[in-house]
Amino acid sequence: MIYKNTPAFAQHLDQIDPLRSFRDRFHIPQRDGKELVYLCGNSLGLQPKTVRSALDHELNTWQNLGVEGWFESTESGEQPWLSYHATCKEALSQIVGAEPSEVCPMNALTVNLHLLLASFYQPTGKKYKILTIKGDFPSDQYALETHVKQRGLIPAETIIEIAPRPDDQLIHTTDIQHAIAEHADSLALIWMSGLNYYTGQLYNMDVIAQTAQQHCIPVGFDLAHAIGNVPLRLHEWGVDFATWCSYKYLNGGPGAVSGVFVHQKHHDQNLPRLAGWWGYREDRRFEMTPGFLPAPGADGWQVSTPNILALSIHRAALAITAEAGMVRLRQKSEQLTGFLEYLLTPFDDIQILTPDDPNQRGCQLSLLVRKGGKELFKYLTEQGIIGDWREPDCIRLAPNPLYNTFDDVRRVGEVVMAFYSTIER
Repeated sequence: MIYKNTPAFAQHLDQIDPLRSFRDRFHIPQRDGKELVYLCGNSLGLQPKTVRSALDHELNTWQNLGVEGWFESTESGEQPWLSYHATCKEALSQIVGAEPSEVCPMNALTVNLHLLLASFYQPTGKKYKILTIKGDFPSDQYALETHVKQRGLIPAETIIEIAPRPDDQLIHTTDIQHAIAEHADSLALIWMSGLNYYTGQLYNMDVIAQTAQQHCIPVGFDLAHAIGNVPLRLHEWGVDFATWCSYKYLNGGPGAVSGVFVHQKHHDQNLPRLAGWWGYREDRRFEMTPGFLPAPGADGWQVSTPNILALSIHRAALAITAEAGMVRLRQKSEQLTGFLEYLLTPFDDIQILTPDDPNQRGCQLSLLVRKGGKELFKYLTEQGIIGDWREPDCIRLAPNPLYNTFDDVRRVGEVVMAFYSTIER
């Protein structure tokens, strides 16, 4: 696309946008009666208008049926809460490229990571190390350290970190492949983000998974910043396991329900796990007998009773993403982010850390501001543009194709221009 920095150009793209009606399905935050330009969906997505009625429905079920809500269908034909999580599986499987049996909504991301590490990190005398990305999200680092220490190992000697290249601060696919090959004889696990929270870099999960398979090393991904943002084909790629949060691009609300993916090749392997009652076979759960019999597929990694109220919001939000479809979302995302890149490239004080190759990024651009970064961020906020700030000098902006417009993006360029014009005067 050949971009133009004019209101007419942005408005034309909004008029022909096949996803333009989806914006009306969200509550857009306002200030002084005017809609804000919300570019912070990489941190917390906006509220779908359908979630209030979805939540009210389950509150009414609780009010009218009490405990029988677990077992009785409602007057509207909704199935009982006992299998409520299953009603999210079809949409989730579409979004991550999986079979419905391979996914399950449950818990929170780091809780799920601990559960999955208990199954997939199985160190032996020689193969005990974990390969990961240096500077990945802190919670992931803490979880890895925990499991290493619990097995009597020393994190500094066990966790191998691939560092970004100093010239571009990115991690190249070949660097990951070389590290896997170099340490293959000692690796028990590969765990890393699918899309880096700080740089916005999208890693080639397909190639990484293939390389891991060649060396018979299990590989898992943190998809917090990838799910609902970029197309995923976890089953096809042969990824062993993954987890994510749903409050960013899936718009499930603050602290929303997480989810897991476990490839079907592991479903009958009787892997070790931290078992809980809700992961027991549903058809025999109420026998209350000792001896854990896991539910089929990813459901067998559940541990606790699901939060039905949170799941109701999650399901309503998932339906919107599934309806829009990842192909259409990705097409618009590339155009929105490309437009933002076009508008920001001329400013000498702004370095775009995120790769310029659309195949190596989602919708987020991470901006390193050489001087006056905090002042620019404050000015953007004052002008109604909501992004987020990461120390020491990074502004993250993420135009979401579900609810952001091309005119939103044009407005960013306009405000940045005004900021630097003010400084020059």
